[in-house]
Amino acid sequence: MQRYFIPSEQFGETSVTISGEDARHIARVMRGKAKDKVIVSDGVSKEAIVELQTIEPLEVQAVIVEHLSLSQEPWLQVTVAQSLPKGDKMEMVIQKCTEIGAVSFVPFLSERTIVQYDAKKEEKRITRWRKIAKEAAEQAHRSKIPEVEQALTWRQLMAGFPVYDLICICYEKENGKHLRDVLKPWSEQLDRDHKYQILIVVGPEGGFTEKEIEEAESAGAVSVGLGRRILRTETAGMAALTCMLYETGEMGGA
Repeated sequence: MQRYFIPSEQFGETSVTISGEDARHIARVMRGKAKDKVIVSDGVSKEAIVELQTIEPLEVQAVIVEHLSLSQEPWLQVTVAQSLPKGDKMEMVIQKCTEIGAVSFVPFLSERTIVQYDAKKEEKRITRWRKIAKEAAEQAHRSKIPEVEQALTWRQLMAGFPVYDLICICYEKENGKHLRDVLKPWSEQLDRDHKYQILIVVGPEGGFTEKEIEEAESAGAVSVGLGRRILRTETAGMAALTCMLYETGEMGGA
């Protein structure tokens, strides 16, 4: 069943309104008909199966058939901080990590970031990235859309470290400390009634400098390796996120 995210104000007691691109998608792409059912969510507290009534390219009216609980979200709140990669790699990171279960994304600039930061262009890119996160969340039947934050400097990123319960920075020269070595003892002590905030930090194509790793560790991060193979920047976050959710039981792990 197709899922759509709509603003809270478009939820009524017994009906909902779907507008904009989602209405066009239902009318023209899905070729929706009266009595068809879809799932709608406001990404906060409301989610329901609705039955389509009237379908227009700019607005679709539907009645609520069944209220649902927002149960599609991982209990572990993992944010992926990604140093801005070249080309459209960030789009892949956001799309795939949204499908896997990331709750937010923080683009940032590090010493070896190749991309030239332009604030005006970045606004357009962030708008596109947020659209990709929304579409990926709908495809994966997420109950919430991950947030895509404004790009930060390296110093700004580290200044936010204290809000996280665990910070893992991916580093190919971590000298024997692998992600599982960190996760296994940590996950065994978790209280599932607590919403843990985790941060995965991934460097650019050229990786982190030793100075950056030292600064991150001094600020509370743990440098971890992801095995004997060197992963691309757009792959590392996906691998680390999957390992975290598996090891903590979200994917049938421990």
